Amino acid sequence: MRKTIIFIFGVIIIQLSFSCKSQYSATELNKSFTAEQIADLNKITEFFKSEMCLHMDSDFKTCYERTPHEYLEATGNGFWKNIDFEKQKELYNEISKSTFNEIWMFCESTYYPSETKAKDLCAVTKGKYIKYLVELGKTNQRIAKYAEKIQGSGDFNGFDIQYWQVLKSKKYFDLNDPNIQLILAIHYLSLNDQATRNADLIEQAIPKLK
Repeated sequence: MRKTIIFIFGVIIIQLSFSCKSQYSATELNKSFTAEQIADLNKITEFFKSEMCLHMDSDFKTCYERTPHEYLEATGNGFWKNIDFEKQKELYNEISKSTFNEIWMFCESTYYPSETKAKDLCAVTKGKYIKYLVELGKTNQRIAKYAEKIQGSGDFNGFDIQYWQVLKSKKYFDLNDPNIQLILAIHYLSLNDQATRNADLIEQAIPKLK
């Protein structure tokens, strides 16, 4: 009984922190996920923030805005590639399987020229996370467009959300909004997984310049 009370209290704290400012709605989150899954989503956001902020004590918005996105992309390295992938895999084990399966799935890809088959991280197009994005999209047309692209491709694509859009489109990407923080966390963690899990095979598939 005591453990149940502690768990419920913990979930309440998480939900209060998610919607700590009245202008940020947690309605879509609560409609789409269970209390346990909401706790897992909070872990995902906090892990991403910690990695993005290089483990320094700073807020999400400040860290994202101070990241040298343009320079890193010009060198061919999105900032998400600095996320410790081994720790990211540990995160997967720290959240429930049910939460993971509402966001991600593994699909088989073939890498040429070796024709090697390997598993890649893909999006679950009919899971709770997509439902959540669709609900948010009813009041945020940019997120609605993002949800449509994921549903159409079954993938998280770096071109679907680009850093300059986030920095310039404050109407749609309010970096103080926990909803936007969660979306960016899942988006960039997905890109890091896709770029890192099969890095050797990806490197072999890139034509060598002579």
